Amino acid sequence: MVIYDKRIIFGGRESIDMKDLRITNTLLAILVIPFVLYLLQVLSFIFVPLVFSMFITLMFLPLMRWFHKKSVPKPLAVFFIVLLFAIVLRAGVEVIQMAVREIAASEASLEMAEEKLMSAVLTVEAFFGIDRIEGENLFMHYIRRSGIMDDFGSALNFVADTLSVTLLTIFFTILMLSESINFQMVMNRLLFKSRYSSVKIFVKIERDIMRFVKVKIFVSILTGMAVSLMCVIFGVSFPIMWGVIAFASNFIQMIGSLLTVIFLSLFALVELDPSGTLLLFVVLIIGLQLLLGSVLEPILMGKTFRVNIVTVLFMLMLWGFLWGIPGMVMAVPITVFLKVILEQFPKTRVIASLMGGHDKPVKVRWRGKR
Repeated sequence: MVIYDKRIIFGGRESIDMKDLRITNTLLAILVIPFVLYLLQVLSFIFVPLVFSMFITLMFLPLMRWFHKKSVPKPLAVFFIVLLFAIVLRAGVEVIQMAVREIAASEASLEMAEEKLMSAVLTVEAFFGIDRIEGENLFMHYIRRSGIMDDFGSALNFVADTLSVTLLTIFFTILMLSESINFQMVMNRLLFKSRYSSVKIFVKIERDIMRFVKVKIFVSILTGMAVSLMCVIFGVSFPIMWGVIAFASNFIQMIGSLLTVIFLSLFALVELDPSGTLLLFVVLIIGLQLLLGSVLEPILMGKTFRVNIVTVLFMLMLWGFLWGIPGMVMAVPITVFLKVILEQFPKTRVIASLMGGHDKPVKVRWRGKR
């Protein structure tokens, strides 16, 4: 009986100790999370290309497997993939150059746009009491006021940072494709005890990210082509430029499409007469974005990306704050990656369900007691 009482006391003490341990772990997590976010922001010059290269590697893994089946040496396979990636980048640069040439060749359209914009700006300036030298170029005046021309050093830093991120992304991609950095093995070492389980989860992540990338590229191309076609039909200047902007901004979930509609509508307001034609153009652009972004894209994505709007907006703000525009582009893939990982553990499965739809978790073995 005494032994039984001691068991009760010991059991109660053990229960209290376990409760204290959980509280301590929770407090440590609260302290560690801000520190981790701070490191992600400070070391963004490393993490941004690393995450970009991870997604690019996932895109080209099926091609690497095909090369392996054909007994192509790994260095040669990596070379072909890097060459293919360079060709895609070159094609993107060529499209951007076409848009720039289109703008440079349409000086008359710029002058006409400035004339139409002048009357609207004069009204706003008079309302806010803004003084501007009469006859001064409208665009140059506000460019000087914004400080863009004076901050030449920041522009050079931006170009240097972009080049650095691009080169590091290519470097990390080559390492991952050659398996010098094995992401699946890292998952196995850090999170899962069974290599079989980590492989299954890695396959699920690869499948989900691949579907996202393919659907996003397909829908973005359709959006860019449709916007350019609308501009041609309604006589809005710079259709190629607007198509490129619509294509690129579509990779920023929700916000990108909204910004495209706003800026294109404002430009059309300058170019088109404020009549039924302008209203029809704006309505068609909005309908196009809704059809492709809110109807076609979710259908093609299927159940893979069942993430609610609140989570998407929060992740856009978080990763945008940490990494800027690259963070906003990668916000949804990162969210899906985290959701897949959180679904595998009973203690974090409730967080995954709050983020969106709850998929059936992969059976895994966790580190610790079986």
